[in-house]
Amino acid sequence: MPGTPPTRFVYLGPEGTFTEQALRTIPAAERGSRTPARSVPEALDAVRSGEADAALVPLENSVGGAVPVTLDELATGSPLVITREVVLPVEFQLAAPRLIPLHEIRTVAAHPQASAQCRAFLRTHLPDAVVVDVLSNAAAAIAAGAGEYDAAICAPIGVPRNKLSVLADKIADRPDAVTRFALLSRPAPPAAPTGDDITSLAVSIAHDRVGALLAVLTELAVRGINLSRIESRPTGEQLGIYVFFLDCTGHVAEPRLGEALQGLRRICADVRFLGSYPRHRWSAAEAVRPAEPPTGLSNRDFADSAAWLARLRAGEPA
Repeated sequence: MPGTPPTRFVYLGPEGTFTEQALRTIPAAERGSRTPARSVPEALDAVRSGEADAALVPLENSVGGAVPVTLDELATGSPLVITREVVLPVEFQLAAPRLIPLHEIRTVAAHPQASAQCRAFLRTHLPDAVVVDVLSNAAAAIAAGAGEYDAAICAPIGVPRNKLSVLADKIADRPDAVTRFALLSRPAPPAAPTGDDITSLAVSIAHDRVGALLAVLTELAVRGINLSRIESRPTGEQLGIYVFFLDCTGHVAEPRLGEALQGLRRICADVRFLGSYPRHRWSAAEAVRPAEPPTGLSNRDFADSAAWLARLRAGEPA
């Protein structure tokens, strides 16, 4: 993010959740201040009001899907832009105040999403235990640490904070599950393209126009832009009216994506730019360059054709 780096961060709390764990992977956040918020709207409002420089909130989970409240806030609230994404493996642990055999556990504190993602483990190893719903993974760890329950299903970050012992590690039914988080700031010029970027948009189409969604997809396809994600949310106005969230490969500064945005602006009822930012990379060694687009659809091809047209308009030899 160009300009002064953020130093005041807010995140969906409470402390000890996967969101805090994801935030602490960002070097600037590890050095700066980190304040938990009670909800996604509260976190984003802190950025909008200037109380915080950036907010990290969950965007989607590979098992549970999109986080509706985050999408709704991005579509309807005062504009914010994504400056970074963080993808975090969702690794649940079964922890307790002391090491005890699993057959002695009678109560387990867990957030409903956590227990749902660990259903097979619970059924196999704790068939007689009562699973008690709590408000967050952090709350589960805190309650177990206080002795209110025999054990907790929690995020790894909550174990040492509450002086718990791990009874079982990586107990989720889907060991490869991940959650994608978005770091949001007030609108500002995006960082320069890296060559492996994502541009996110919220697009409203004319609901009474035949083929409106197809026209949106065509604006991207004819320019060789890959659509990596599309999600719809009702606007709340009336049944059948939706806003579509798009993740496209590329950066707003690149010619072909710029042309696509102009095309979407012409045909859509509304287009909200949600940011151009680097794709998450697990490590520099694992960075994968995006596939080259077909002949005639690369950024160089678009720049060349734009320069050719400029020469024509200037009366110069083509």
